[in-house]
Amino acid sequence: MRRPTETALSAAADIFERNAGVMRTTDALGSGIQARTLYWMRDEGLLERLSRGVYHLASHPLPPQPDVTAVMQRVPTAILCLLSALDFHEVGTQIPAEVQIALPRGTKSPRIDYPRVRVFHMNAASLEAGVETSQVGGTSVRVFGIAKTVADCFKYRNRIGTDVAVEALQEVVRGRRASSSEIMKFARIDRVANTVRPYLEALL
Repeated sequence: MRRPTETALSAAADIFERNAGVMRTTDALGSGIQARTLYWMRDEGLLERLSRGVYHLASHPLPPQPDVTAVMQRVPTAILCLLSALDFHEVGTQIPAEVQIALPRGTKSPRIDYPRVRVFHMNAASLEAGVETSQVGGTSVRVFGIAKTVADCFKYRNRIGTDVAVEALQEVVRGRRASSSEIMKFARIDRVANTVRPYLEALL
């Protein structure tokens, strides 16, 4: 492939810089980068592939959580949940081996080869509760808040482990990261209030 002009390469790098170094192919092309410039930069190692169709400018520092960034670039409507949300909020000792996201029931799970993704389909009431939005390296990330995440861990304890849910509850309550009333509010939405209450009462 013929090398693009220095002007084209510089302009493309500037566009990536303005987007915190990470862009989807469609966004890059829509921002004025020529396809041949984009793919030449990829082939020459100036761009690194975070996921299919998501690239990072090699000269720019990686975002703090590149796997999360890549998934949220590809599925911007997703909400970071469970182990990934705990890790995002720095709660617990679990290191996620996959990016865990929540999507509405009835929607198809995205086909993402890398990074590993695990989808939890939730009802509308659960999806709309306790959602926060943060910026990670220029990428908008929707994530459940701490209290909602603790409730979710109990709801999905058979899939992630009761020990994980209990550890999160203990750390959040003892560290005053969320109040017992906040946790119970979301536990009722998740229909696990009766499950959470004994564990919560033991800590108070």
